[in-house]
Amino acid sequence: MPSAPDPSADNGALLDAVSHRDAGEAADLLEHETGAEAARVLSELNPLVAQRVLAEMEDDSRDAVIASATPEQARQWRENRAFPEDSIGWLMEPAPASFAPEVTVKEAVEALRHLSKTSFITYGYVVDEGGGLLGLLVMRDLLLAAPETRLGDIMLREPFFLDPSLELTEAMRLVVNRHYPVYPVCDGMGRLLGQVRGQSLFEARAIEISAQAGQMVGVEEGERLSTPLGRSLRSRHPWLQLNLLTCFVAAAVVGIFQDTLDRIVVLAAFIPVLSGQSGNTGSQALAVALRGMTLGDLGKGGEKKLVIKEGLLGLLNGVLTGLSAGIGMWLYAHFQGQPDAPTLGLVVWLAMTASCVVSGLAGALIPLALQRFGADPATASGIFLTTATDVISIGAFLGLAACMVG
Repeated sequence: MPSAPDPSADNGALLDAVSHRDAGEAADLLEHETGAEAARVLSELNPLVAQRVLAEMEDDSRDAVIASATPEQARQWRENRAFPEDSIGWLMEPAPASFAPEVTVKEAVEALRHLSKTSFITYGYVVDEGGGLLGLLVMRDLLLAAPETRLGDIMLREPFFLDPSLELTEAMRLVVNRHYPVYPVCDGMGRLLGQVRGQSLFEARAIEISAQAGQMVGVEEGERLSTPLGRSLRSRHPWLQLNLLTCFVAAAVVGIFQDTLDRIVVLAAFIPVLSGQSGNTGSQALAVALRGMTLGDLGKGGEKKLVIKEGLLGLLNGVLTGLSAGIGMWLYAHFQGQPDAPTLGLVVWLAMTASCVVSGLAGALIPLALQRFGADPATASGIFLTTATDVISIGAFLGLAACMVG
């Protein structure tokens, strides 16, 4: 007799399918499931991911999913949607173990026995009549305290908590030296709104960091391997058209000095050298700038320090790599029978130095400028950087050659 199908296997397959898709695809997939099944899957995802999926759903489907969740989870999902995207508010989970300060240890332990059947509880919270957070309950203290002890007498007073409107980057900076398993979340009045698990916070930040490399070249943040071809094309193609336009700008610079290239053909061999070296210099500066923004290192005066440092690094690296490239140009031009071989070597050295300085400054300034205008610092920054480095390096190289070589 064949065995009955195991529903848990289908549930696990659905969870796996949803977790490997971007928010839009996951929403489309869950809209074909019952509200209860979709709610169950979403409750097992990282809270930030669950909120993104809910945001992509049609209103009717979203309402059905929220209505099918547990009352605590449904309330939390509704409240979380009131906060900015990618904030602590989107990561909040219900905080079920809340007690008044007059409750005894015996009463709290009995309540925790029942709550633990449906919730994973790390800390208990002591709140006043208005929901204000008074203190934190550690399970060890509950176990060691006398049964008739009031919770207000054993709670940890003035516990650290997070504001729901905090951006993930700022929250990570605050908790980097506080390795707590769970963080309470309170509003400006100190009222307990929910809790955020440390694991969920670090997972969410890892998701954001993993998206930066793609965003630098115009890849949508949520794109995954399973993203449909059409959607990937729509998200990537506009940036490639922009990149093509910027390539035309670099080509126009080459066209301006076409006569110089016609006279001194050996210059063409070193254009990729200049472009590649300055591009790498800018990419290094860009990586440091984005890392500093992510880790919250750019405090007061940090932006100025970053720009000065990357400019000086560009100068030093340009001088040293330019010396090697200049010698290479001198040898290459000499064996090609060019009478101006030493001058061409000097041109390469000066152009390399100038382009590396500008590339270092551009790598630092581009993400800062995007952030200043309210855009994501990582969004297509690589495309803008490539344009700046190509135009400057090629323009400096051919312009110096035109002026210095007879």
